[in-house]
Amino acid sequence: MVRVSRKLRKWTATILDLPQDVALDLPRITMIGGLQLTVENHRGIVHFSPDSLRLAMDGGEMEVTGENLVIRSIGSEEVFVEGKILGVQLHAKGITPA
Repeated sequence: MVRVSRKLRKWTATILDLPQDVALDLPRITMIGGLQLTVENHRGIVHFSPDSLRLAMDGGEMEVTGENLVIRSIGSEEVFVEGKILGVQLHAKGITPA
């Protein structure tokens, strides 16, 4: 049933010319230089330290690495991070990061 629902949402997004992140509830990541990062459609913070941030996503986790990371604001579905951002990785469910 989930598969049919996802196909229906994808078809609707295509027909109505909607952004897929809105229709499919995918994460939207906006990065300004290597200094600011906004992530929308996350499912919560798994871990935070000044050099690492892990966010839960529907399909797994997202890991942000950097230096002097600071969460400037956080909402139910959006988080805004500042600092020296060195990397962003998406890890699918069931796959352990190396």
